[in-house]
Parts: sequence; C-alpha cells; structure tokens
Amino acid sequence: MDESLKRFPPFSLMRLLETVFAPKGGERLAILIDLDDPSSVRDFGFLRRPDLTVQRLAYDVFFQGLKNGGLAQLGLQGGDLFAYRVTGGSNLDLPSTAIDIQGRELSFEEDLFPRFDIFLCISTFSATAPLTASAKRHGFRGATLHGLNEIILRTGLAVDYNQVSRQAERLRLGLTRADRFEVDFEAAGTRQKLAVVCGRQEAQKSHGICRGDKPDVVNLPAGEVYFVPTGAEGQFPMRYEEGTIGIMKVAGGRIRKATLLRGEQSVIDAHNRKLAADPVTGELGELGFGTQELPVSGRDIQDEKILGTFHVATGRSDHLGGELTPDCFAEAKNATHDDILFSPTKTPEINVPEVRMYRDGVMSVVLRDFQVTEYVRRLLEGD
Repeated sequence: MDESLKRFPPFSLMRLLETVFAPKGGERLAILIDLDDPSSVRDFGFLRRPDLTVQRLAYDVFFQGLKNGGLAQLGLQGGDLFAYRVTGGSNLDLPSTAIDIQGRELSFEEDLFPRFDIFLCISTFSATAPLTASAKRHGFRGATLHGLNEIILRTGLAVDYNQVSRQAERLRLGLTRADRFEVDFEAAGTRQKLAVVCGRQEAQKSHGICRGDKPDVVNLPAGEVYFVPTGAEGQFPMRYEEGTIGIMKVAGGRIRKATLLRGEQSVIDAHNRKLAADPVTGELGELGFGTQELPVSGRDIQDEKILGTFHVATGRSDHLGGELTPDCFAEAKNATHDDILFSPTKTPEINVPEVRMYRDGVMSVVLRDFQVTEYVRRLLEGD
C-alpha cells in the first residue's frame, strides 16, 4: 500500500452518509450521473465503456453499496440512479430532463426534485451551483462529488467529517472579517501581486456537513475556507489547461485582459475574445484556502482542499452567496464557476512566495511557498 494512504481508515459509504447527512428514517435518496448519451443508463449500458471511470465508481461503490444493505442500514428509501446529459462546463445549469435505468425521460423539476430528499451527484463536471439553486426551491439536501477517483475514495472521502468541520471552523475564525489578502507570484522570471478585497465579510467554510432540514448542497471532498471577493486589483499568472501561462490583468474585481507569458498566443487570444464578448466571465467570484492534509489526487475537487494550497475562481458565484447568476452572462454556456488552483503539483511553473492577510490593522502571513505559517498552525491546533 502507498505509504501516504496508510494513515486513512478504510472508506465506508455508511459512515460517510451518516456523518454528512445524519439521515432521518424514510428519507428518499437518488444518485445522479452525467453521460454524453444519457440514454445509455438504460439497463446500465454505460458500464460497457471503460473510459467512464467516474460513473463506474458511482455504480460500483454508491449504487451497489446502497442497494446491498446500505439503504436499510441508514433507514433510507430509493437509491435510484438517473443520468443527465454532460453539461460541458463547471457549474453550468443542468438540462431539464434525466433518464432512468428503464430508459424513461423524467423532468428534474416535476419528477425528481420534488420526489427525493437527498441527491448524490457523481459527475464529470461540478453541479454544485445549479443543484444549490434547485435545493433552495425544492427543499432537498445533497452532495456533489465530481471527478471521483480511487485516491479520493480512499482518502478525502474516508476521513471523519466531524473533524474536517472542526478544522475548517478553526481556520475560518482566524481569517474571518479580513479586509483583504495580498498574494505574491513568481513565474518565468516575472513577479506579480494580486490584492483581493473581502470587505470584512464573514468567511465561509466548506466542511462537508449537511444535516437537519435546511436545504443545502455540499461539495465532497470538503475542507476549505472561502470568501466571495468584493473587489480585486493587480495581476496574477494563470496556467491554462494545455500548459500555456498568461498574465491576468485585474481591475475592479475582474480580469480585464490576458497577456502571453509562455506558450501559445492563440490560447490568450481566445481568452481575450471571451472576456470582450462576455466580461463577467472574468469576475473573481471566490478566494479559497485548503484546510486538510490529504494526498494529491490529480483532481481539483480534492487537491484544492489540501492545506497550503489556495484558489481563486472566476464566474458564477450565486451558490457561494455572491451575486453572479446565470442570467448575468451574455451566453448560457459561459455561466461557469471555474476554480484556478495554485499548488506545487497543479502549477509547478508558478511559485507563491507569500500570501498576507490584513485585518483590523494587522498583517498576518498565512502561506509561504505553499506552506502554512505558524499563524495558521496555531489556529488549526486550537491554541
């Protein structure tokens, strides 16, 4: 066994669901997956495709685990599996319909959301934002687990979420009501600085707990403290998916222009065309800090929760308490919430010498070179 996995307990679906939801007897639970051809959920036809690893885990671990005694053990009903068409982007609105394993087309609004109390969405792209909006209308609870893989199952989903919640709260209290954060960057021999204004707002936490009657949707794995910025100024380097690195010029809380630092000019040109045509796509909608000591999974859903990493995000922010809803975008396909993760493994070309918090006239360094400072260590240890 990999040494990094030995300190984690074996994954238990029952323990995870009991801790996260504390389900009440008789509640109905459903599993959602996304497929490029949702009709292939009929008779589990999608299982014949070896490339659908996320959906295979949804079936093997969650669907089978619930059907083979898990529902009864938790006092739940249902356990039904539904597939919807892949949205193509992070936190884009879901299609209006889904398909069940009998091949029937069902309406989310009329057939699914009113019928179930808990949803587990195990998908390619995050659906946290649209499900959060629907939960507020229909009163259900849920969890999104996009990009699920074996490392996440054995580590990020095997932890005790009561402890995750306590750790996140300790860091939240140490960062809440910050005036602003300043981040220093180094990339390809250049230096940048980004100031993110938080306006003394209460910090929020993603801690994986979704209990009681309040409609809510949590992100799993959890473990971060975050803000919805009220403004931002400066510059920061961004690594595009294919490896190009650009410098983002930020003014008034929004990326205004990208310039090439290394890689393909065509990638930068495409980004600038998008910013010009739909300016809110550049809005900085989140600043988040990881709180957990976890192994790298290769998936941002877990890797942004690792202590020492941080991320900013652009676009949609209504699910975090922000004001950017899908109708604010010029095109529906642009209404995404895209995390930009900074970590030694995700962005090895970019160093972050220091992240500073300014609060009540005091400056506190919270990160140096992707390592937490003594200030943060004391917070997490409860001193």
